[in-house]
Amino acid sequence: MRLTAHILTTTASIAALIGCLGFAPTIASADTAADLEKGKELAFNRKKGNCLACHQIAGGQLAGNIGPPLIAMKARFPDYDKLRAQIYDARTNNPNTIMIPFGPHAVMSDGEISLVTKFIHTL
Repeated sequence: MRLTAHILTTTASIAALIGCLGFAPTIASADTAADLEKGKELAFNRKKGNCLACHQIAGGQLAGNIGPPLIAMKARFPDYDKLRAQIYDARTNNPNTIMIPFGPHAVMSDGEISLVTKFIHTL
């Protein structure tokens, strides 16, 4: 029994040390960076998000000016879910919008909309 207690204590200590060193957030950051890159690719893709057709986005070329520039998005949409809902179907907040309802028209899948939203939320 004494050996089992020692192993548990050692295991707990190692887990605490790993947490303090920040290994878990680094792994999450790598996933997040990959998601952001995928989201950017979808947002700039003329056959998918095509955000540049209407919006100016840092790093984008041949941007449109029908929609507002996509800057300070965390300040404009502090609630991530509201931004996602706007991208999914902007008609919910504005029935007269000219923004494409990406979700209802199946232009992008739910997963793709989430990736684009993650990217746009960082702008």
